[in-house]
Amino acid sequence: MSKLQALIFDVDGTLAETERDGHRPAFNAAFRDCGLAWHWDEQRYGELLAITGGKERIRHYAAQYDSAIAASPDFDALVGQLHKIKTAHYLRRVDQGQLPLRPGVARLISEARQAGIRLAIATTTTPENVDALLRANLGPDAPSWFEVIGAGDIVPAKKPAPDIYQWVLNRLALPATACLAIEDSEMGLKSALTAGLRCVVTISEYTRGQDFRGAWRVLAGLAGCSLGGLEEVVLR
Repeated sequence: MSKLQALIFDVDGTLAETERDGHRPAFNAAFRDCGLAWHWDEQRYGELLAITGGKERIRHYAAQYDSAIAASPDFDALVGQLHKIKTAHYLRRVDQGQLPLRPGVARLISEARQAGIRLAIATTTTPENVDALLRANLGPDAPSWFEVIGAGDIVPAKKPAPDIYQWVLNRLALPATACLAIEDSEMGLKSALTAGLRCVVTISEYTRGQDFRGAWRVLAGLAGCSLGGLEEVVLR
């Protein structure tokens, strides 16, 4: 029987509903800035979320819908430029307060800190995005509350591969049985389970209807979820 020692949070869709109203419009703004006639509406972006990672998403879309650009010799540079511009647009939206945390998230983080539960993050979004979201919603010191932040391209294989969770666990120096992952998507769940973690899923706007078999609990949100309830996951 293991005592809960750390919570490991996903970011996009888990901490905040960032995908539809944050990343998607930021991608579209980057496309406009670079003179591309690409536009990702809400449905298309939901489909593209099957591809984890922003740069990977751009590559996939170009290969499917704009093969001429995908085959151009400077395509790699374009992908990097698009992603850099997109990140700048996203950060502005965060700084303007347009992406609040989901209900219950701030309270759960506060409860964990008060109880001495360690905090970590495992995400495919960039470190800049994580830092900005935490500072904008929890205060300037918030990133320091998270002992380990695994983000972006720090591991080569993105979710549903377990690499990012394994990276975080190694740096926490904790066994998976002492930690709990909090995710919002099927791919995130698979990543956590493959790393040996138990996982609570909090369904987000884009993940309704996904396959969450294997999750310890599937919740509509964290508003009614207490730290004590989560501790039962590990203690069972």
